[in-house]
Formats: sequence, structure tokens, C-alpha cells
Amino acid sequence: MASPDNRLRISWYKWWRLMRQLRLRGAGIRESGAFLLGSRTVTCGWVTDFVFYDDIDPYALAQGHVHLAGAALNRVWDRCSATGLEVIADVHTHPGSSGQSLSDQNHPMIAIRGHTALIVPNFASSVLNLRGIGIYRHLGARKWISLPSPRAGLRGLKL
Repeated sequence: MASPDNRLRISWYKWWRLMRQLRLRGAGIRESGAFLLGSRTVTCGWVTDFVFYDDIDPYALAQGHVHLAGAALNRVWDRCSATGLEVIADVHTHPGSSGQSLSDQNHPMIAIRGHTALIVPNFASSVLNLRGIGIYRHLGARKWISLPSPRAGLRGLKL
């Protein structure tokens, strides 16, 4: 389980690819999202791959907001098993701000204590608006804490 101060890292290139795909998949009119896969050490988790929601469930974005069928998660676990990676976090976009909606709070994508969820504002229209990104750590029982915005570094972002 991740501690509240255990952070995530992602390279600039991966971050750019992730934001580009979220923007394209949402087309500026609907939410989009992905599971962030990687490996974890004692001090941080490195994001190295993504599984986009609409790749594992073709109808995930059809309602304008993210909704995954339960069976879609099996494809995520299969991918983790095949690659040796684990789910490090999830990310999805919002039309406006990056605050958690009641639905986000009550229905985490991975309902495990310590799971991290990122919310990117304005349908991921800006790759560089790091201060606008919401990062939330699940404490269990529908309780969350807000973490600091991502920080830029030479090797990438610290989330």
C-alpha cells in the first residue's frame, strides 16, 4: 500500500503521450481516462505504460463521463500479469476544474486504500498546466486526501 507521501513519477515523453491521447479520445466534449501502469519501489512508483478506458471497454466514454463495465477490469489485470507491471494510479479528465465529483469520491476506479487518482481539467487541453491537476489518495470508506500538484523535474514529473 502506498503511504500518503509516496509519490509517482512519469517521464516528460510519457506525460505528453498520455495528455495527447486523453485529449484526442475525449475530443473536447467528453471525459476520457486511463489506468497508469508501472512498477513501485519503497519511495515512488514509476509510470511506464497506460491502459485507456475505451480500449478495454468500447462504451466507457459513450455517456459523456467515464463508466467502465466490471468485466473491463479483467483486461487490466491480464495486462498487468502479462507485463509484470501493476496499476500505479488512474487518471481521467473533467470539462472544467480538477475537483473530485461526488461520483469520483463514491466510486473510485480502484477501491483500495492508498490508490491514487488524477483529474486533469479542461479535457486535457494543456500539457503544461500542472497546477490545475488534482491528485487524490484514497483512504478507504469513500474518504480521500488531496495531494500537492505535480512538480516538474529534469527527468519528468513527480506526481
